[in-house]
Amino acid sequence: MPKAIPIAIVAAETGDAIPAISAIPSARVSRRHFLQGSVVLTGLLAAGTPIALLAPSRAWAVELSHIDQNQADAIMVLARTLYPHKTLPDAVYALAVKDVDAKATDPKTVDVIKTGVAKLNDAAAGKWNDTASLSDAQRTAIVEANQTDPFVLLVRGQCVTSLYNNEMAFAHFGYEGEAFSKGGYVYRGFNDLTWLPNPPADASPPVA
Repeated sequence: MPKAIPIAIVAAETGDAIPAISAIPSARVSRRHFLQGSVVLTGLLAAGTPIALLAPSRAWAVELSHIDQNQADAIMVLARTLYPHKTLPDAVYALAVKDVDAKATDPKTVDVIKTGVAKLNDAAAGKWNDTASLSDAQRTAIVEANQTDPFVLLVRGQCVTSLYNNEMAFAHFGYEGEAFSKGGYVYRGFNDLTWLPNPPADASPPVA
């Protein structure tokens, strides 16, 4: 089952947070409440994208409870380096940050995060969070050199579900959900993908 999306869509006109998709809990959170939080990740959804078309507002915010701003930013950068999708919004990567934050109630996890962020920052000469200072290749090389680090393993493992098992990712990648209950894919657009090359004819024979 897809997970609920713990991202609030903030309406600039009212200051209230509005659920982006029906999967989000119905609780409303004020802008003031976000500002009182220890760390807040915010951003805007690109206009015209599938996710933005589903949301009542393009502004989003995620409140974190256990990690600091430097650590949150470092996890965002690491998540994008591990799973690079140039057009996938930060709002989706923020799900991974939020899920890592939820695990930081454990003191051992806190130490893993603190040590891991410091190690990446040292390898990047203090510029790991400065996305303009390092190329994608440089960041990838740093991660490859630290691929067995507990922090990198923690974020990599969390991203597998956090990035892809949610309604926003489904909308972005064009996943329409399971098809068994709807009669399967054959007559429901099994070949309507626009982001993959067409298969050879012998790989997709006509329906008998």
